[in-house]
Parts: sequence; C-alpha cells; structure tokens
Amino acid sequence: MKLNTLKPSTGSRLTRKRIGRGIGSGLGKTSGRGHKGQKSRSGGFHKVGFEGGQMPIQRRLPKFGFKSRKSKFNDEVTLDDLSRLKVEVVTLEELVKAKLVARRTKVVKVISTGSIARAVQLSGVQASKSAASAIEAAGGKLA
Repeated sequence: MKLNTLKPSTGSRLTRKRIGRGIGSGLGKTSGRGHKGQKSRSGGFHKVGFEGGQMPIQRRLPKFGFKSRKSKFNDEVTLDDLSRLKVEVVTLEELVKAKLVARRTKVVKVISTGSIARAVQLSGVQASKSAASAIEAAGGKLA
C-alpha cells in the first residue's frame, strides 16, 4: 500500500452541489430555492417556531403540568395499611369502608411499603410484584 494511491471507498464522499451554474446542472437560475418568498432571499430566515406572526404553538399552550383525568379513579394501598385492616378478604368495598381509598376509586393497587405478617386474600385488587410475593409469603393469596 502506498500513500499516494489511497482513495476513499466509492460512494463514501459525495461531490458538493454546484448551484447557480446553468439549466443543465439542474440547480441553475433559482438555485433550488423555488420562486419568491422569504426563504428564497439571501439572509431570509426566521426564528425556530415562528409561524408568520400568528401566535406560536409554544406560546398558545398553557405552561403548567399535566395530570391525567384517569388518575383520580386510581389509588394505592400499602402493605402496612393491609396489616392494620381487620378483614380476611380485601375488596374495594372493604377499603372504601375503612376509608383507605376514596369512594370514587375504581382501581386499587397494593404497593410494598412496609410489611405484612398475617394472611389476607385480595379480591378485585391489584398488587405489585414485590407486594404480591410478600402477601403470598405471609400465607395470603391473590384472586
């Protein structure tokens, strides 16, 4: 191999566009900029997000956070809450009666905060993986 014979592999280096060099080049006359308008002019540019004077979308939208409307129907209960509950079969109605979740709640999930020592059975209540394993280790089951 000699240094004077080295060449880049074919197709790896593209030749630059020669604009404004006649009709035959395909990029003559308007040089690929189309006809008229701000973008066809030299120095013609606008800010990112500029919408021609219309109030831009990033200014039209409100600037506070997002809260899902579904989340008000979801709630969570800890393992500590379950261990304090004096029932064997834990249902959504029992949790509402014990005032652990709101009345409007439709979906309840048990999360593994704390511990549980006694056996409880979950009916119509979801549980996280770690909470489920803790409940089964205590002798309970998930329905």
